[in-house]
Amino acid sequence: MVLRDAAQRLRAPTDLAGALAAVVGAAHTLSDPGVVSSFTTDWTRRFQGPARMVVRPADTAEVAAVIRACSDAGAGLVIQGGNTGLVGGSVPAAHPGPGGPPVLMSMTRLDGIGPVDKVASQITVGAGVTLAALQKAARAAGLEFPVDLAARDSATIGGMIATNAGGVHVIRYGGTRAQVVGVEAVLADGTVISRLGGLVKDNTGYDLSQLLVGSEGTLGVVTAARLRLVPHLPERAVLLLGLESTHAATELVAHLRTRLSGLSAAEIFYREGMELVCRHSGLTPPWPEPSAVYLLIECSGRTSPLEEMMEALSDLEVDDAATAVATDPSGIERLWAYRERHTESVSALGVPHKLDITLPLGALGEFEPAVRARVEEVAPGSTAILWGHVGDGNIHVNVVGPGPEDETVDFAVLELVAGLGGSISAEHGIGRAKTAWLGLSRSESEVAAMSAIKTALDPQGILNPGVLLA
Repeated sequence: MVLRDAAQRLRAPTDLAGALAAVVGAAHTLSDPGVVSSFTTDWTRRFQGPARMVVRPADTAEVAAVIRACSDAGAGLVIQGGNTGLVGGSVPAAHPGPGGPPVLMSMTRLDGIGPVDKVASQITVGAGVTLAALQKAARAAGLEFPVDLAARDSATIGGMIATNAGGVHVIRYGGTRAQVVGVEAVLADGTVISRLGGLVKDNTGYDLSQLLVGSEGTLGVVTAARLRLVPHLPERAVLLLGLESTHAATELVAHLRTRLSGLSAAEIFYREGMELVCRHSGLTPPWPEPSAVYLLIECSGRTSPLEEMMEALSDLEVDDAATAVATDPSGIERLWAYRERHTESVSALGVPHKLDITLPLGALGEFEPAVRARVEEVAPGSTAILWGHVGDGNIHVNVVGPGPEDETVDFAVLELVAGLGGSISAEHGIGRAKTAWLGLSRSESEVAAMSAIKTALDPQGILNPGVLLA
């Protein structure tokens, strides 16, 4: 009934702006250029493009009506959550196609949070709920949502599902895909599909929910999700270690995997990144003499994991002068700040080329010096800052220096990654930034299959045009 009423409201106005205002209300149909521009540049400031207007639906029925109106008008539709993506997937293209600038649909008003189902350890939330709000709701019930990102205050659940976000706890819990039990979504023709029952076992054909995870808004618009929660583990301990090489870090993490039952994060960053963070943020270095490589290890449990961590390190040659440990909240926050403040510190240098890649764990030691040499070769004098999730092979290569539209360094880095058997995208998706190089990680037959699915579900190509598939 709600969907039919929304459709009826669309029949009176003949122009798209009027039709959309009839659905979401004039207050949520934004056309002032100054307001619209705040939605059309991505977080990196590297990707931006024009939108004819911004609409802010409040629920699934309004999302469906917006999509039908855009479909009827032949208008493209860009879907945006918290706009914390790094590959331009949630903003319009710089050069609109023949259909003109798209409509941008902001999902932040779909922010409902359902009750925690303690029996099933699940929760249903709207696509516009921020990660921080979800974490707060779960913790109030003695549970946790296991994905965590530095952008937790802005990143939305719909955007995290669309990009299959990873974060710092993949080593223990997996990425966003592993937490999605079901979704509600709207397809390109306005049809609503809903699988929010939370069944852990359901072998009744294609899993459309999982098809939408990682699809970057190109197949349908997620409006709500049923998510898995895990037990809250109250005790945490964090170690920050100074090491000589990436190879030493990967070897140490491999050792700790076999010794630490509570291992929940393994993060790597480097001397130049530590110096930049301290300079930008005013933090004091953890020890006087800088290390070549910094490895941050976190464990969590019902009881303190510190003793187990110290025992696991006891038979290794660890430099006590380059070791810091924290078990109290303020100390843990301080050690994590060295890692989590990398993104803002790099952004302060200029507009970065952010290349989120993943490699076989055994190739990380070879990749780190090789990528530095490759960047210097194709972009002399530029600044390369690396960090990442060493436990799952995900490294974030950030290069500041080349102009935003100069893709020479992007291709050089991604070609190197492909040659080492890696993926050109680990957790942020392809977006607009990497469509030209999708073939480095996917075969022609795979791309053709993805294109066929896209055409079947979105024959007009209105959903996130130009994202993922060129």
